[in-house]
Amino acid sequence: MIRELSNPSVCMKNPGKVQDILLSMQKAGSNTLQVISDFDMTLTRFAFNGKRCPTCHNILDNSRLIDDECKLKLKDLLNTYYPIEIDPTRSAEEKLPLMVEWWTQAHELLIQQKIKKDALVLAVQESEAKLREGYQFFFNHLHEHSIPLLIFSAGIGDVLEEVIRHAGVFHSNVNVFSNYMKFDELGVLQEFKGELIHIYNKREGALLNTGHFRELRARPNVLLLGDSLGDLTMADGVQAMENILKIGFLNDKVEDRRQTYMDSYDIVLIQDETLEVPNAIVRFLTGNK
Repeated sequence: MIRELSNPSVCMKNPGKVQDILLSMQKAGSNTLQVISDFDMTLTRFAFNGKRCPTCHNILDNSRLIDDECKLKLKDLLNTYYPIEIDPTRSAEEKLPLMVEWWTQAHELLIQQKIKKDALVLAVQESEAKLREGYQFFFNHLHEHSIPLLIFSAGIGDVLEEVIRHAGVFHSNVNVFSNYMKFDELGVLQEFKGELIHIYNKREGALLNTGHFRELRARPNVLLLGDSLGDLTMADGVQAMENILKIGFLNDKVEDRRQTYMDSYDIVLIQDETLEVPNAIVRFLTGNK
């Protein structure tokens, strides 16, 4: 039905279920569709030419805005907490307080650096952050068909938006829910706004934004994209959902996590650095062969 679903990177536990969901969503029409996605390592690449690509936090960590001492502390945090984040033997409940520790400490370190708002543009331009191959079609096609794209990210919203803006695809249909910086009157970072969004509380973030989902109640069909098990709850605020198709990018520790991802996502993309499969699905759902 969709040629790209036979790509070597594609794994599906229940292809029949995927086909049924796709046909149901196609029949309902693209005006009933919304796309909900994570950002880091989902819309952005995990690696390029064998080298890890930066997340929103890493863009700042690696930039000239951060002194060497702070960079070392941030790297220590990454080395301590990232293995916990992807550890398949630990439950989400066990990981949750540790993820809060990680994000809170990282944000406190960034605040101490007195980062200036107008320096973020250059930090993104000089970074090696890359949206996945095929991003132009993905963003542009959703915009052309007036399909809302909701991005839930545990990253830094100001940096995330700049990455999309720099790529020339920050369209009016894109809404971002993330951790945003608060700057003083001189444009210096003072704190982070509101409740902390981290990898395991996106459900709460989704439910806090039910007002936004209420505006989208005429769009009960959801295409969800994520790269972690925490991303599976991003659509929990959707009201009267009819269909949801979950696509998971499995970027790292593949053999350790393959079965869990297969059990959780409808489609699992193994070390696939492109948006080829999501693009094919969006094309199918909008009637563009």
